[in-house]
Amino acid sequence: MGSVTATTRTRLTPEERRSQLLDLGVRLLATRSLDELSIDLLAEEAGISRGLLYHYFGSKQAFHEAVVRRAADDLIAQTAPPADGEPLERLLTSVTAYVDYVVTNYEGYLSLVKGAAGGNETLREIYEEARSALTDRIFREDAQGEIIPDTPVSRLIVRGWAAMTEELVLAWVVDPTGVTREELLAVMAASLPALVAVVPGDPRGGA
Repeated sequence: MGSVTATTRTRLTPEERRSQLLDLGVRLLATRSLDELSIDLLAEEAGISRGLLYHYFGSKQAFHEAVVRRAADDLIAQTAPPADGEPLERLLTSVTAYVDYVVTNYEGYLSLVKGAAGGNETLREIYEEARSALTDRIFREDAQGEIIPDTPVSRLIVRGWAAMTEELVLAWVVDPTGVTREELLAVMAASLPALVAVVPGDPRGGA
């Protein structure tokens, strides 16, 4: 078995091997903070030398940033709404996937949030790119404006809603006492249309 694994590894291109290491880094990050994700840990888990990891990533900081970017890409992909269905159903599917992602990858996701808020410009850039991808898709998927019209004020509301839902999920994971997963999802999905409805001049309920 060992010889087969070794042979398989030698057939990987440098890019494939780097991608494999990033996938491993993302899995490890799910249950530990970014500070706990060391070069030594990944080298041990991957069965390779520290020197080889530095060869692929250059530095610990570059390694961390590459892992976080891969994790953010995974978040975007895993929370993609289905192509068909009613707008609210697609939104509920997307927020459900978001909750499940944060629950499964809590430590890593929290590290990204804290790193972005703590002044790390690269982590902040990754965080903002992920946030924009998640919020922009609401308008793209709801092209007819059935949930929310694509206006500057609506985009501002969606950004605020995204921040609110993030805080709700992070707090709920830490202490879900008295709030079921279904209740949390219902609040997240219903709050966006409710917020849009109070926009002045919006035909769905604004003044």
